[in-house]
Amino acid sequence: MTEVGAVGDTAGREGLLRRTARLEIPFRSAVGPGVGKARLHTLRWLRDFGLLTGEAAFEEYDALRLERAMARFYPRAAEEDLMLATDVNGWFFVFDDQFDGPLGRRPRDVTRLVDRLVRVMDGREPPAGAPAGPLVESFRDLWHRINEGMPPVWRERFRRHWHGYLLAHRREALNRSGDRLPTVEEFLAARRHTIGIQPCLDLAERFGRYTLPSALHGGHPLKEMRRITDEVAIFVNDIVSLDKELAVGDVNNTVVLLRHGTGRPLPDCVREIRAAANGRVARFRELAAGLPALLGAAGVPGEARAHVEDYVDGMRNVMRGNLDWSLESRRYDDAGVAAVSGGRLRPWAGLPDEAVPERGVGAAGPVRP
Repeated sequence: MTEVGAVGDTAGREGLLRRTARLEIPFRSAVGPGVGKARLHTLRWLRDFGLLTGEAAFEEYDALRLERAMARFYPRAAEEDLMLATDVNGWFFVFDDQFDGPLGRRPRDVTRLVDRLVRVMDGREPPAGAPAGPLVESFRDLWHRINEGMPPVWRERFRRHWHGYLLAHRREALNRSGDRLPTVEEFLAARRHTIGIQPCLDLAERFGRYTLPSALHGGHPLKEMRRITDEVAIFVNDIVSLDKELAVGDVNNTVVLLRHGTGRPLPDCVREIRAAANGRVARFRELAAGLPALLGAAGVPGEARAHVEDYVDGMRNVMRGNLDWSLESRRYDDAGVAAVSGGRLRPWAGLPDEAVPERGVGAAGPVRP
């Protein structure tokens, strides 16, 4: 297994700012209204489903400012849509943090948890004897709310993306527990799913009140532009979360894997991943500039063109919003690294085997403005 530990000028807030200073993501930065209400709504939702219990957990979660990530991803979302988005994002991060501990190195247990969530998506009953834990029950609530009223083509697309997201966690568990680390290319094949960007783009359609036809959604150039959006988010995340990954010994990071595969100094690997991100953004801008002519030549109606324009703008919001939120959140600064150092887990880790409390009863932890 590769050696971990902060190296050179990578550590601390100043190191974080140095690593991100030359990222070139020149898209509009905006925060939608209603972010305060969305924050309070999701804190209550997390409490009611038992995903957060105790004042310390609420304070630590609140410092992550996850509602601002969604307000950046969907700056024009209606208030109720932003609340749903912040619930989804809260679940996503609570779920992701389960794998920082022992569960993240137990592929079979990861598979069992993922199977229970896939059963929710498919409308199947839980396996016999499986506890109704908060992760599964809160996911069930989200799944019904998200899909309500959406057309079959969108629901199938959303299910496919969520299915890929969930299944890829087993691959990452194997990376953490195996004797051989993947190459950067092998890692990206799974990470494109676990980064969770495709479901976020699906929500851009839902909140925009449209569904792209399959021919447009899966055709050139939108398919390539979505892949670029995935990879830019991955590279940015790996650059900003590097201190955190090094602190916990997590190998699921392109910078760490590049150092392992090449033996080059860590700062050099950061520069290469940063250049990869910038190159992807440049290609995205090139494709976006040529898109109106392509749609016109293909005879795409005006309303559909407007929907494509909104969807492409959603990709821009995700790429820029991911970077901006990462720099304002406490998740990746010194406090965020300390929160997972020395074997410490987040207060909400270790949820799969817990029981769900009654809604609104005995839920410890205040929700304050």
